[in-house]
Amino acid sequence: MLKRSSKTRDLNQIAFDVVRMSTGEARPEPPTPEKNPAAVALGRLGGMKGGAARAKKLTAKKRSEIAKKAAKTRWGYS
Repeated sequence: MLKRSSKTRDLNQIAFDVVRMSTGEARPEPPTPEKNPAAVALGRLGGMKGGAARAKKLTAKKRSEIAKKAAKTRWGYS
């Protein structure tokens, strides 16, 4: 698997930001926009239906083929 960068920052970076904020040089971070609750509920509803409906219509052999292909792609098996 790919290595993911951590969200923790270096102690020097944190100290630099603290100094900038104390001197008034740093800009405050913009607020994150809130999600529309109706859109979130609708997306969740479709997501909950989709996987179960697809698994129900697949045969055991087809599910096995899909799983083998996914493992080969993920882990690089030949």
